[in-house]
Amino acid sequence: MGILFYVLILFALFLFFSGIFTVKQQTALMIERFGKFHSVRTAGLQFKVPFLDRTAGRINLKIQQLDVVVETKTKDNVFVRLKVSVQFKVLEDSVYDAFYKLQNPTEQITAYVFDTVRAEVPKMRLDDVFERKDDVALAIRRELEEAMNDYGYGIVKALVTDIDPDQAVKNAMNHINAAERQKLAAEYEAESERIRIVARAKAEAESKRLQGQGIADQRREIARGLEESVDLLNKVGINSQEASALILVTQHYDTLQQIGQHSNSNLILLPNAPTAAADMLTQMITSFVSTQELAEKMKIKNPPQQKVKTLDAPKEEIYLEKEQQ
Repeated sequence: MGILFYVLILFALFLFFSGIFTVKQQTALMIERFGKFHSVRTAGLQFKVPFLDRTAGRINLKIQQLDVVVETKTKDNVFVRLKVSVQFKVLEDSVYDAFYKLQNPTEQITAYVFDTVRAEVPKMRLDDVFERKDDVALAIRRELEEAMNDYGYGIVKALVTDIDPDQAVKNAMNHINAAERQKLAAEYEAESERIRIVARAKAEAESKRLQGQGIADQRREIARGLEESVDLLNKVGINSQEASALILVTQHYDTLQQIGQHSNSNLILLPNAPTAAADMLTQMITSFVSTQELAEKMKIKNPPQQKVKTLDAPKEEIYLEKEQQ
């Protein structure tokens, strides 16, 4: 009798402890009694009746991700592959629907993604697919939410993570992009060259202007110096012609002296005969004399005109020529 009692106690303890179980965090456990749904057990220490209750299955309550690759055609007849990432989870208040209503949720989501992508992308050109991929993702999420909420699944987010056209199309797009960049580089280079040419021309013009101003100042100073030299020579009894000739001869010999100071000079002064200064002086004197005689003849041939007005014709002007005495 005593042994049977202990056996019963051990058996009862065995049954009790066999009905105790734990459920992990973010997990739901489905309990059935005699093959019928009984309850949902969530995280923590739980108990079920041995031999009567059984575990039908577990539901993951974490956010899950499903990657779907869809190949379709755009409006401009370009085949493109889109990779869509769908993030979904089981709604806590719809665990029963998620477990019993839907056999394979991933296949269901994949089917809706294929249907939505192949309905939206053919309306767009290839460039629009890249620019409006967020619109495609919103359409996928909207379609999935309408369909999957009835089965106890909530759509957290839908993302178009990759757009992969055919390799030939990508090569053509890269070639177009490279050509556009080369064109832009050529335009910038031409503009830069134009700026350099304009700047060079402005600098050259400014250089010429300053050079001309310097030459003008130099000649002005030379003329002032010659004027002072002629005035100085006039004070000692030398007339203007003789003074000019003397200055010319002096500059001639100064030039010869400067040339002689540079042994490596390739400059040749023509004429360079010893009598060059005397010939130059004679030519200058002859030129001065000829110029003066020509001026005297012109004065005699064309005497100066005198302008007078008569009393009889106050509004008319009569020009009278008066011969030079």
